[in-house]
Amino acid sequence: MTTPPTDDPQRAWAYRPEQPLVGTPGGPLDGLTFSVKDLYGVPGWPLHASTRAPVPDPGNSTLVARLLELGATATGKTHLHEIALGITGMNGHGGTTHPHEPSRVPGGSSSGAAVSVALGQVDFALGTDTGGSIRVPAAWCGVVGFKPTKGHPAWSTDGVLPLSWTCDHAGPLARDVATVARVHRALTGSTFSPQDWNGVRVGLWLPAGWTDDPVHAAVTSYAHELETRGATVQPVTFPEVLDAYSPIVLSEAAHVHADALRQDDPGFLPFTLGALRQGQAIKEAEYRAAFDRRAAYGALLDGLLTAYDVLLAPAVPTPPPLIGQDEVDIGDGRVPLRRAVLRLTAPFSLLGAPTLALPSAAPFVGVQLVGRHGQDDRLLGLGLALEAGK
Repeated sequence: MTTPPTDDPQRAWAYRPEQPLVGTPGGPLDGLTFSVKDLYGVPGWPLHASTRAPVPDPGNSTLVARLLELGATATGKTHLHEIALGITGMNGHGGTTHPHEPSRVPGGSSSGAAVSVALGQVDFALGTDTGGSIRVPAAWCGVVGFKPTKGHPAWSTDGVLPLSWTCDHAGPLARDVATVARVHRALTGSTFSPQDWNGVRVGLWLPAGWTDDPVHAAVTSYAHELETRGATVQPVTFPEVLDAYSPIVLSEAAHVHADALRQDDPGFLPFTLGALRQGQAIKEAEYRAAFDRRAAYGALLDGLLTAYDVLLAPAVPTPPPLIGQDEVDIGDGRVPLRRAVLRLTAPFSLLGAPTLALPSAAPFVGVQLVGRHGQDDRLLGLGLALEAGK
């Protein structure tokens, strides 16, 4: 039985049971509550992926089960951008709105996850990130988001409805790095602590024309703050990767939803259906060519993360846009919103590097810290040091 969400003006919640799933008493996460993005299979809870179209059953989530074993309590499921194929939070149930600015989007696709955290309804939220779906809503809602290294054993995607098996990640959102670190420590058994920034080599990726002035100023200010902590900051370049990212994700998404797409009107929103039909039309040769481009981009990123310990980049191109806005004005001029956002975030999900989204001094503008593959603990330790110094 679902409790009607009479106290949910943002339409963040997809399902709230009469009683939460209470975690094991005495575990390291005892006392913490979490929401679950409605892509994760949870026994006894429905899964609709915020669409009115039929979706496959992914089975039960390994990660949710593990968090319950560790003592955390699951309170319900949150809405997302329909089937996770988008960055604003629109879906077949009206869409989720910003936690503090009702006329603006919260970001997506983990929109309800970010809202549930920003409003203090839970201590942390489970999201997914295929092209920025944890980091974008974290940035636009003023919270913290963490996308682990692709395939990290502690952050299993087993039992999660995929969008793209090549790019999907599971990860958390929370109001602070300390909570993210607590969950990560419990899942991994690691004992990392705050990391000194003195001597850390930072590559500043702030492509000319890709943001508006407030975001550019916020990221530049963040870079100066790292320098005051003893880091060295140098500008770096990296290309747009959407020519590899989009064919892979759209083709794989069409494969995941192939059964629904056999229907004349499966029930997806028009944009979602159009994107999935586009994915169906991608030929095998084009799909394989995208992986060749991905490999080339991966070599470039590996080179940067050899020369630098971390990268600093904007997580979003502008503050949160208005609901229904599909273009943004940035240094390059007027650009489609989806492209403006994804070219900043997609590289690190396409290539699997751990990435931490953090609020900046500007309201609802976040930055990304990108670490080396497998160095998730160090990245979170650097985030902890920044938080402790505020």
